Amino acid sequence: MKKNILIIGALIIIVVIGFFSWNQLSYSKQVLKLEILGPDQVDVGEEIEYTIKFKNNGKVRLEAPELFFEFPEGAILEDNQKVKSMDSKTLGGDIYPGQERTFSFKARLLGKEGDKEVAKARMIFQPNGLKTKNEVSTTFTSVLGKVPLNLFIETPNQAPSGKSLTVRINYSSNVAYPLNDLTLKVETPGDFQIQYSKPKGTDNQWDIPILNESGSGKIEITGILNGQARDQKVFKAQIGVWRDDNFILLKEVVRGVEIIAPAIYVTQKINNNDLYTALPGDQLHYEVSFMNIGEEPIQNLVLISRLEGNLDLSSIRVPEGNYQQGDNSIVWDSTGVPALQYLDPGEQGKVEFWVKVNNRWPIRNTGDKNPSIVNKVTVGPTNQEFVTKINSSLVAEQRVDSTNSYFSDSQTNFGPYPLEIGRKTYLVIEWTAKNYYNDVEGARMRAILPAGVEFENKSVVSEGTTINFDPNTREVVWEVGSLEAGTGFLKDAKKCAFQVSVTPSQNENVLLSGQAKLSGNDQWTGREIDVQTDPAYAPLKTVNK
Repeated sequence: MKKNILIIGALIIIVVIGFFSWNQLSYSKQVLKLEILGPDQVDVGEEIEYTIKFKNNGKVRLEAPELFFEFPEGAILEDNQKVKSMDSKTLGGDIYPGQERTFSFKARLLGKEGDKEVAKARMIFQPNGLKTKNEVSTTFTSVLGKVPLNLFIETPNQAPSGKSLTVRINYSSNVAYPLNDLTLKVETPGDFQIQYSKPKGTDNQWDIPILNESGSGKIEITGILNGQARDQKVFKAQIGVWRDDNFILLKEVVRGVEIIAPAIYVTQKINNNDLYTALPGDQLHYEVSFMNIGEEPIQNLVLISRLEGNLDLSSIRVPEGNYQQGDNSIVWDSTGVPALQYLDPGEQGKVEFWVKVNNRWPIRNTGDKNPSIVNKVTVGPTNQEFVTKINSSLVAEQRVDSTNSYFSDSQTNFGPYPLEIGRKTYLVIEWTAKNYYNDVEGARMRAILPAGVEFENKSVVSEGTTINFDPNTREVVWEVGSLEAGTGFLKDAKKCAFQVSVTPSQNENVLLSGQAKLSGNDQWTGREIDVQTDPAYAPLKTVNK
């Protein structure tokens, strides 16, 4: 009996607590009406305004109110503050019966078409006369409409297995707002062997720092496509933005390529190399070979080679073909190449031509970086594209400065200039590093100081660079580090200057520094490149003829 009474008592307590909890919750929702107003549908990147509206419908004052507003996951905010919190003072103090207040917050929403973006709001307050605080909350959902971004994948509908294939991903924006920190992700078939990309990406991802309205860009990926005839290979591109380690997808596109059995296999060599890397000013000897890998003879072929890139087209020499200036193409037919007239299975033929790479050309903006030469070859039904990368071009300068423009220490005796026998003179050697077309890493400039020239441990260098002198080898080494494409042309050149001293003992011009060599690793071609300056001399006051 006693046990039953205890159980009944416990149930009564639970019911009472539940009643008061429900009554308090019901009271909270009735006394304070909280709502979010905003557009039900919004385009991606469009600026919208959320209005938070609340009203005291009760008969008592609501004290110490606090408001918390949480933007949707894909919101772009100027201050990156995802949750806005407003205390009692910011909200205007206590909320009296019948009072209504509104507050607004602006944002732009990112996401893919059809996504539901949810904004949340909650308020905490304490009704006058009660010791406990109450809380009300609400949400508002906007559906994302059209995404004013364009994303396309360019590939041929069909491609032979084992051949080089270039995939181009084009993107552009119609969003009336600059989109920052975008990422382009590309998924390639598992058996697509990537050779290189332009620009260079990381793990098939490319960062797009800013994409303005009407802005556009292009990614090119070249690789070998493998598979069996009639296989379908799918390429996927996605553009989006990272938020708190989550990738918010904005646009996605896929494109398929069918593997076909080729009848003609085309290869190319430049200067007897299958994977040649060109230098500005290079003389290129092209050899284009074609083989019948089908089961039937092929007759009356025409081979066309179309050239694109920084080439001196006036230097083209074609012994057996005809160069067409209008579209930069070279055409061979059976009149000059017998193998094009009749080609048995397993037989091959070859054509050749010579052309020079331009010595140098202006770099106008970062879009000119990572240059290449493209040879698009067509033989019958077979199309093959060959891309040859071009190394960057470094510029190194070495000069003697006698004007005291770097070091103005009045305690230092700079001595006569031109030099005089037996008298000590302090001079400055200035080095300048420039770079044209591709990003270069690990750049350094070095030279040997001859005997009798002293390194004075005074130097001035560009930010992020260092200079060292080895007294044993007498080598001065300037660690330049990174040389971005366009350094010295699109942006300031990197410079260093160091002081030396010399006391001439012979009646002849004085060698202050040997040839200075600037070298580094080209990030586009992966090759080590270098350039040298002339030695640095200082004149003597009197020189016997």
